Amino acid sequence: MSVKPPKIVHVISHGPHCLDGVAAAVAVARFHRDATVIPCFASNQKIDETILALRCEPTEAEHEVWITDISWTTAEADTHLRRLAERGVSIYWIDHHRTAIERVAAGAIAVPFAASVVHDDFAASRLTYDFVTAQQRERGERNQPLEDLALLVAMADDNDRWLHKIPGSRELAMTVRAMGGLPAYEDLLTIDRAVTYTPRMREAAARLETELRHSFEIADASRIAQPIAGRDLTLVAAMCDGHPSEIADRWGKQATRTVFALFDAKSLSVSLRRSPDCEVDLSHLARVFGGGGHAAASGCELPDLRRRLAQELTRQIGAALADGLDR
Repeated sequence: MSVKPPKIVHVISHGPHCLDGVAAAVAVARFHRDATVIPCFASNQKIDETILALRCEPTEAEHEVWITDISWTTAEADTHLRRLAERGVSIYWIDHHRTAIERVAAGAIAVPFAASVVHDDFAASRLTYDFVTAQQRERGERNQPLEDLALLVAMADDNDRWLHKIPGSRELAMTVRAMGGLPAYEDLLTIDRAVTYTPRMREAAARLETELRHSFEIADASRIAQPIAGRDLTLVAAMCDGHPSEIADRWGKQATRTVFALFDAKSLSVSLRRSPDCEVDLSHLARVFGGGGHAAASGCELPDLRRRLAQELTRQIGAALADGLDR
């Protein structure tokens, strides 16, 4: 009698501080409740190297790869995924970011997916959940743990698309960011259908108030506003220590036609946001700097900005040392 090979499901999702990416990974894990699920969370800047590091071993196991809420950018990643597919690995891709949609439309993705869902009708968590629940129905089987995720997924979708119609969705997203990827994934993997906070989630939520107050103080003190020549636009730039979305949201309520660029000292990345009346496509703006995201919320990394900060630090501290002010 032949022995069925073990099934291993690799989930690569956006994170580790993104409710949408974490909820998408949880949906895949509850769908594959009888398999070994290995989650991995990557930023937009790390996704290509994360995919290239994927080995799908041992080779005798049955492997699936699910890439959710994120996309890669290099031909090398494409090639690696194709080679995995040639080995018999089933690859699924579910994303809703504008940059991913545009790359698909341009024919820039060359991977033989088992299935892919790439559009922006909903956030990635909702797209993933709808896809796997449809698969479950086709099997004619009940999966109560998967069905119990409905509210969590609705909250993730509500927050990620900036609808904020479901009470608590924004607070949940902030709590996940405070917890980080794997702790949040572990707690949401076992969350009940009412999304009752676990003790670890409650502890993280309690830290938020102090963190938010501190980050707002830094942002307010460093804020610079600059009109954009030739355009009816204002750019507001500042530093913060986490929670750039919350800062931009509060500032956006008192701003018109404004783009916010917030350098987050916690993630060492730049978050781009806009006031509600602003029509600038931030995903296109972020792409100029090697990043991506949505029209209303995107991000990128600017390594040169960190170097300039170090140079300014060197200038000021060096001048003080040269003047003997340490004596």
